[in-house]
Amino acid sequence: MLALPEPVREIPGNRVSGGVGKILGEAWALSRPFWADKQERRAWLLLASVIALTLGSVWLNVQFSNWNNSFYNTLQNHDLPGFWRQLGMFGLLAIVFIAVAVYRQYLQQLLFMRWRTWFTRDLQGRWLQPGVAYRLGGRAVDRIDNPDQRIAEDARGFVSSTLDIGLGLLNASVTLLSFVGILWGLSGTLTVPIGQGVDVPGYMVWVALAYSLIGTWVVQRLGRPLVGLNGQQQQVEADFRYALVQLRDHAEAVALSRGEPRERARLSAAFDAVRANWTGLIRTTKRLTWFSAGYGQVANVFPILAAAPRYFAGGIQLGGLMQTAQAFGQVQGALSWFIDAYPRLADWRATVNRLTAFRAATDAEASQAEASGIEHLTHAKDIIDIAGVSVLAPDGQVLVQGVDQRMDAGASLLIAGPSGSGKSTLMRALAGLSREGEGIIHLPERARLMFVPQRPYLPAGSLREVLAYPGEAADFSVRDMVYAMRWAGLGGHVGELDAHKRWASILSPGEQQRIHFARVFLHCPDWVFLDESTSALDEAAEQALYRGLKQCCPATTVVSVGHRSTLRSLHDRVWSIGAHGDTEAIRKMVGLGTAQADEVPEAHHAA
Repeated sequence: MLALPEPVREIPGNRVSGGVGKILGEAWALSRPFWADKQERRAWLLLASVIALTLGSVWLNVQFSNWNNSFYNTLQNHDLPGFWRQLGMFGLLAIVFIAVAVYRQYLQQLLFMRWRTWFTRDLQGRWLQPGVAYRLGGRAVDRIDNPDQRIAEDARGFVSSTLDIGLGLLNASVTLLSFVGILWGLSGTLTVPIGQGVDVPGYMVWVALAYSLIGTWVVQRLGRPLVGLNGQQQQVEADFRYALVQLRDHAEAVALSRGEPRERARLSAAFDAVRANWTGLIRTTKRLTWFSAGYGQVANVFPILAAAPRYFAGGIQLGGLMQTAQAFGQVQGALSWFIDAYPRLADWRATVNRLTAFRAATDAEASQAEASGIEHLTHAKDIIDIAGVSVLAPDGQVLVQGVDQRMDAGASLLIAGPSGSGKSTLMRALAGLSREGEGIIHLPERARLMFVPQRPYLPAGSLREVLAYPGEAADFSVRDMVYAMRWAGLGGHVGELDAHKRWASILSPGEQQRIHFARVFLHCPDWVFLDESTSALDEAAEQALYRGLKQCCPATTVVSVGHRSTLRSLHDRVWSIGAHGDTEAIRKMVGLGTAQADEVPEAHHAA
């Protein structure tokens, strides 16, 4: 009995969920392969340099803190020579600080691009595993959206945010360790009037800690919705952009059908989703900004108010008061790092979820393809043998059942049948794209196979590159390209081989199918599979292209899928796939123009 495919599994990370430990684990799983790559040793050198400069900037801040004490004391003491000395010291510190800041940013940007390059190529490699992009674009569309956005924008955002957040946390931690001792020493002891009086040493440190903890708790409560809203915003923005690209690519069809009002409504609906989610972001950000802005303003004056009693009591000079305020600001700022970084943390968390979902989906597709029911094997024979192959749709519906067929090299074959009978599905099974089902397909071990779909793909680039696809343009001579184009009926474009245009928009559907035939003439594979590849051409052009195929590639075995009756005379054998229950379909063996009856095993189709 034919086994049904497993139900669609939920891909981990597709939803913005999970605690801190889970998110950090997923982020590490995304980052570890880059840092473990032995070819990326320079990245470790860049990271070490950035960390060293970060630590250097903290050391400079400590020197600025000491300078504050000395400078304001010279002002209080009316020490003019000391004033000029302190200005000179400030100039020296400022020059070093600027140099450190510039090179820290420069090296961090180099590290960012190096990491992003590696990460983007890794995601591209996962997406472009055999058949994965095709299956993610069809069967798995309900599990993952906009893979292009995840590769382009999410990869960039993850690398940038991970570096900024990681180095920011490092800076905050080192700053806290560096300034907490200074603040402790400057704070002195505060006597709290409780009972006989309680002495609190380093009280300013405790005040900074309490101030930061309260602020962090409030920000976490106010900003929690940002995580989900940021993840949703990325999705609706990508959906809107895809709708615009789709309209651009099908502008002619929309114009001919007068579909502009419907497209306007569709785009408006897509943008309404962007606006609605953005409204939620605005409201949450507004509440968060109310608190964070007020929190930051109070932090400017709070340490002076807290240290003022000791100053007016003569316990510290003006320089000590200013250094205390500056040290308090550094400690409080380090402890409040979470408050300032929360919006970016929320966006980073959503990005980690989306990238984790993408990697899980690509890995699931690749592993499912390897464990598919239809087994692809190779043998030394120059034949294609299909044994007991049944193909399922993603929902478990049987599309083609019980196919037993042998395709011999040198004998052209037409697979015919009514629309929806599973002809193209069988072709995709031969190509290894449709793998749900059962059976065995034996392919020639060393044969070059080329599959030509009904809808041509013309990548951006020169016409020379379009013709050579998926090979390199340099692998073919101009003479061969011109020869192939003329046989394909594209002689009028011979002079545009080096022109870079949007060929998919410029060429008509018929010309695009001619481009595909020109590719076949150029590559001359051992086997070529044509899936409705002349549907946009008239019968005369169709016959001319098949004659050109015989002329240019006489050793190529042709397997066509189509329902036109004119195709029958262009093939040696005709194999009809009947509709469900049609077991009496008649097959014929015909020799280019001469019909010779012969029986060919039936392939039953179950709707």
